[in-house]
Amino acid sequence: MSDTAESGTTPERERGLAMMTEVYGFDMSDGPGDYFGETADHLFGRIWARPGLSHRDRRLLLLGALTAQGNSDIADIQVGAALGNGELTPEELEEIVLFLCYYAGWPNATKLGNVVGPHVARARKAARRAAAAPAAAADGEG
Repeated sequence: MSDTAESGTTPERERGLAMMTEVYGFDMSDGPGDYFGETADHLFGRIWARPGLSHRDRRLLLLGALTAQGNSDIADIQVGAALGNGELTPEELEEIVLFLCYYAGWPNATKLGNVVGPHVARARKAARRAAAAPAAAADGEG
């Protein structure tokens, strides 16, 4: 019996879950209900998998749409994934916030800025630590 048959998931669901894992940067497992099923099978298994736009392109469009709608809670997931997957840099995210102020409105872009700020701060802190690690190791060698 195959793993798919044993787990009860279809090949379409497996593709969707694999794409969700790739997009979000953390392991996704199957979830209950039709809402999750359609999200995994259709949105991620088909739409995110289509050729023509990179994940970065889709992420940029999604951040713009979420900001215009004032959905900063969902933007939080997208910002973290964009940084974690290397699709956007801290500097690019800050520029996106400024740019969207003019097209999505200051209040909505400010909400995005409040999401971006902590993610950028953590990313910069991690980059400083990574840059300091080789120097600290070299100091200990002598």
